[in-house]
Amino acid sequence: MTVSDGKRLTEAETTESSTLSLDDGDIHVCQDGPRDAPPLLLIHGSASSARSWDCLVPLLTGSHRVIRIDLLGHGRSAKPAGPSYAPPDQGRRVGVALDRLGVEQAVVAGHSSGGTVATALAEQRPDLVIALALINTGPRMDAFIASESAAVAPSQWPPTDEQIRRLASSGFSRAGYRIPQELLDEVRMMTFHTFTETMRATRDYLEQRALPERLTTLGKPLLVIFGEDDRRWRSSSAADYLKVPGAKVEMLPGLGHSPMLEDPARTAGPLLAFTAIHAARD
Repeated sequence: MTVSDGKRLTEAETTESSTLSLDDGDIHVCQDGPRDAPPLLLIHGSASSARSWDCLVPLLTGSHRVIRIDLLGHGRSAKPAGPSYAPPDQGRRVGVALDRLGVEQAVVAGHSSGGTVATALAEQRPDLVIALALINTGPRMDAFIASESAAVAPSQWPPTDEQIRRLASSGFSRAGYRIPQELLDEVRMMTFHTFTETMRATRDYLEQRALPERLTTLGKPLLVIFGEDDRRWRSSSAADYLKVPGAKVEMLPGLGHSPMLEDPARTAGPLLAFTAIHAARD
């Protein structure tokens, strides 16, 4: 399913949605595919939600129990002002959610800042994370490409569709691609606090220690998928991940920061090849 030719994002008909009550707030969870298949967890990026994976999920459910979580502050999860939105805290919540779902081991894939949460989860729960796949996740802050889009002030929140499209424009590079209305709506559902805190906390995490260094310490199998025309992170920085022993980097020409939306099939190919090797088996 594509979204650039007028089709709307829709969750798969078999999607099971549920809400888990955690100490910091309710977490929304989606599950697709056979419940006895190897688990594959998908973690979205900042100012996004589980819905950002909608087009990719049907390509994964033939071989996986696909689990998607709206991180705290995003999508249909709670948006409290008090808790931390740092990757380690988000990773801890994801670990608790997987425990509640009875998942003992999973391959974990994260898009953009979702890759930092996936890394933090693996740092905390190496028993739970078998392998990691990072999709357009910048390895360090000096690889970030500063946006020319005007920032949204607190007085302008919630933003209009046009403001969100300007903010999100660097997230896509495929010619003619138009951001689905459903994703615009989910940005507007965030609070200004959760929107800004998530981005600040991700920056702090990367400045404390670059991801390749963290991942080398972890020693987990690693796949990095990168849209070659990314306008948020320099695609050449993907080579930094080759410092991680055994890491594999897949570049996708003609795609930008969000390849799972711009071309789900091309994104699914290397991801499925990776999980076929590393997914948990009964």
